Amino acid sequence: MSPMVQVLLASLPILVTIFLMAGLTWPARRAMPLAWLLASALGLFFWQMGPVRVAAATLEGALNALNILIVVFGAILLMNTLQLSGAMGVISRGFSGISGDRRVQVLIIGWLFSSFVEGAAGFGTPAALAAPLLVGLGFPPLPAATLTLVMNSTAVTFGAVGTPILVGLRTALEGLLPEAALPAFLLRVGLWTAFINTLAGTFVPLLAVCLMTRFFGENRSLREGLEAAPFALAAGLSFTLPYLALAYFFGPELPSMGGALIGMFLMVGAARRGILVPRTSWDFPGNRGWGGDGGGVEGKTTRGGEGERVGGGGKVGGGGREGEILQEEGAGDGLLSRPAGKLPMGKEMSPLRAWAPYLLVAAILVATRLPLFGLKGPLTRVTFTWLDILGQEGVGYNLQPLYSPGIIPFVLVAGLTFLLHGMKAREVGKAWQNTFAQLLPAAVSLVFAVAMVRVLVQSRINGAGMDGMLLTLSNFASRAAGEAWPLLSPFIGVLGAFVSGSNTVSNILFGGFQYSVAEALEISRTITLALQAAGGAVGNMIAVHNVVAVCAVVGILGREGEIIRKNLLPAGIYAASLGLLGLLLIYRWAPGIF
Repeated sequence: MSPMVQVLLASLPILVTIFLMAGLTWPARRAMPLAWLLASALGLFFWQMGPVRVAAATLEGALNALNILIVVFGAILLMNTLQLSGAMGVISRGFSGISGDRRVQVLIIGWLFSSFVEGAAGFGTPAALAAPLLVGLGFPPLPAATLTLVMNSTAVTFGAVGTPILVGLRTALEGLLPEAALPAFLLRVGLWTAFINTLAGTFVPLLAVCLMTRFFGENRSLREGLEAAPFALAAGLSFTLPYLALAYFFGPELPSMGGALIGMFLMVGAARRGILVPRTSWDFPGNRGWGGDGGGVEGKTTRGGEGERVGGGGKVGGGGREGEILQEEGAGDGLLSRPAGKLPMGKEMSPLRAWAPYLLVAAILVATRLPLFGLKGPLTRVTFTWLDILGQEGVGYNLQPLYSPGIIPFVLVAGLTFLLHGMKAREVGKAWQNTFAQLLPAAVSLVFAVAMVRVLVQSRINGAGMDGMLLTLSNFASRAAGEAWPLLSPFIGVLGAFVSGSNTVSNILFGGFQYSVAEALEISRTITLALQAAGGAVGNMIAVHNVVAVCAVVGILGREGEIIRKNLLPAGIYAASLGLLGLLLIYRWAPGIF
């Protein structure tokens, strides 16, 4: 078989995934089983993998997907519990009255609150909560959806408690690095990712504000966005500097949640005191120029397929207001694909009591991860391991359930919230029911996505005497791109998130590929994977399924293409800046990093 035919065949599972999801807009739960089937067929008939090895690789992928789903389940369960307890209503109302300037509002809610939710829950929930909250404050639905997607990016690198790196990249790298070396390597990747994002991500809030005034303002002016530069840059730094410090001291689990919590405390206080706030207040134009097609302040728009009409200040789902958060079936990885249920108006509770579960999550994560408290050892002693699955060497699985953040702290704190917020048994049952319903489509897509990747990796042992499919692709990419690969690396991450709607899945799909390319080029594997992780976060701005989900939430289904076209600009700027930073780091500033 010629080398180019090998490259073409090895790339087919990924190309088919892109075609089905980006071209035909298939949901991941339909596309990924076909991609896995194609990878398995290629392994059997062209690479001559044994049927038992294909089965073992598939089983390995399904079990590793379980590790991800445990975290997803716990994160979404806590979010659903807080919605049904009324805590989210209290938290949301706490943002009202901070400032009348839309630029300040979008920075606090779209940037900081959204980043906090990303760190606490991830998996498509931040924009789906922040966008309707902005609409409830008077934002037109179109800019609310567009801007929350733009700003829900830097935090996505670490997602819910570090899942994209600690689980996504780990899954992709198993078999490429010794098992004992993986934890320390992932910590270094997380730190370098935080460093790169601190340099580039700090400017995302300013970029978003400028886009808002340029695309959605009455004067279509960049200058009006730049007037908020002091507050926007302060908002960026208030998040990214703690984000970097937390990555250095604690690893990938706390940067997004902790950095955003610190940033909210600082910037809400600054806004209330008028510190760095623009001298003149900025608002959207009235009905003029928007019309009644779903984008205007006063224009009417159909909500989420239900037929209810809302305008800029109408009733919306989320934020503790009456109504339902409605998501389109099949959006994202299925995590936002079903109604979240009626949200209470918000029980009488103090803001501290409402925030207490999240504060408890942060405290437990610190206590279980710092050696000072001595909890890591007892928690990791409970380990389930399956070596050489089905007798296949190098195919294995490992689970430490008590050390998984899905169980401790998420499920644990969700249970404590039942007592802390005085919830009724039926409310708790509804939270669990909603979580299982949301998780099912995600389970299908994740199981087959991870299984496909493990088949590509495990094809290195075959009867055809060829390089494995992953190595075949990486060798071709390294020859084609050469030393320019760091420039392209973030865009690979963007592509993975664009088609899958998930940075975790992007890392699973391309993490091993990026590592192999860096190895072939003899450049820093650490920084290359940091560029992959950061690029996957940027892809969240334009991820088809996330865009559909947010549009459904704020009632502008049908405007997805318009949002993606607008967000291509900030996504391109962000990814290009990451590539330039990667190029400088790998060849000039830090050439000795592994």
